[in-house]
Amino acid sequence: MGSGMSGNAGSSGGAASTLLGIGDVARRAGVTTRTLRYYQEVGLLQPSGATKRGNRLYSEHDIDRLRRILELRDVMGFDLERIRLFLEAEDRLDQLRAEAQRGISTARRREMVREATELNSRMQDEVNQRLGMLQGVLAELKASARRYADVAAELGMEAEPRVR
Repeated sequence: MGSGMSGNAGSSGGAASTLLGIGDVARRAGVTTRTLRYYQEVGLLQPSGATKRGNRLYSEHDIDRLRRILELRDVMGFDLERIRLFLEAEDRLDQLRAEAQRGISTARRREMVREATELNSRMQDEVNQRLGMLQGVLAELKASARRYADVAAELGMEAEPRVR
């Protein structure tokens, strides 16, 4: 299915690199090809190329982005809109870094630092919202554990549930 084929449509990065077909990428990431197509449809992940027959081809950079999407989805529990916001902020930070490396004026550097600080702050806000929700769930679990321990004590049970 196009594994190892090179494409040029939207390729990101100078030298020709090996591009993987959608099936290979899906297997490697533990997702379905339908998921990859959906992420493309909603604008989260664009393949770097395509075969002459139109099959999607993905670069290592694309695969890294997919891993980031999955991390934001699975570890952070973000919905697609939050994932989009996070990725857009990270993309913009990458653009600012690249611009800074080309050499810029002090005035422009100040503007960039302000923008980067604002982006970082928004990203922290998103993570803090998620942490707040998780802390609420944890508090509920701890309260339940205390109730279970009380009931266990009333029943004369020796091995009480652990309350952390």
